[in-house]
Amino acid sequence: MGIVKRAADLAYTFRFIRMLVLDWKEWDAYKLGLIDEEGKRNRKVKIDSDEQKSAYTPFIRLCANVKRLVSKIPGGGSKLGSFASALYLIKEKYNLKDRDLEKIIEKCGADVLDLINEGNEWFLLDDGSIAPGMYRLRENKLLTRNCGEMVWAKDQVRIKEDCHSIGDVFGIPIYEAIHINTNQSIYITTNEIYK
Repeated sequence: MGIVKRAADLAYTFRFIRMLVLDWKEWDAYKLGLIDEEGKRNRKVKIDSDEQKSAYTPFIRLCANVKRLVSKIPGGGSKLGSFASALYLIKEKYNLKDRDLEKIIEKCGADVLDLINEGNEWFLLDDGSIAPGMYRLRENKLLTRNCGEMVWAKDQVRIKEDCHSIGDVFGIPIYEAIHINTNQSIYITTNEIYK
C-alpha cells in the first residue's frame, strides 16, 4: 500500500504545481464560467452538471485559493516564484533525476530557461557558500521536513557557517537554511532571501 500512496502523493504534487503555474484562463473552471480571470468563484453560475463538478472539486478550490494567496505576495505573481527550490524538494523526496523534472516543467507549461537564476549574489563568498547570518524570506515556502507547513514571507532564516550548496536544479544552487520560528530546515535559492 505504501507504493500506491507515494505514487498518489507524487501525482497530486505534480498536479498542484501545474495548477499554480497554469494561467487562470486555461483552467477548466474558467472555461465553464465557474471562476473569473482572478480565480474568484462566480456565484451566478450554479454547479449542477458532472462536468462542472469535475472542474471545481475541493482540490481545485484549494489550488485556486493558494494561487490567489501567492499572487498577492511581492514577487509571487511571477509564474515560477520559488519554483526551483520546490522542484528540488520534490526531486529529493521522490529521488528524481533532472530529466524527470524536465518532464514536470514541460507539463506545467514552463520552460527550463525560465529557471535561470537572477538572484542576488552579493552575499555569496568566494568558495560559493552563503555568508552566515540572519536573512528574511521574499516569499511563502514549504518546510523541508513534511512539505506541508507553510513559512511566510519576511520570516527569518539562519544561514550557518560553511553553508554550501546541497544540490542544484538545472544549475541553480539550492541551499539549506534554518527557519527561526520552527527551528526546521528549509530549501532556498539565493534569490529567495535578503538582509
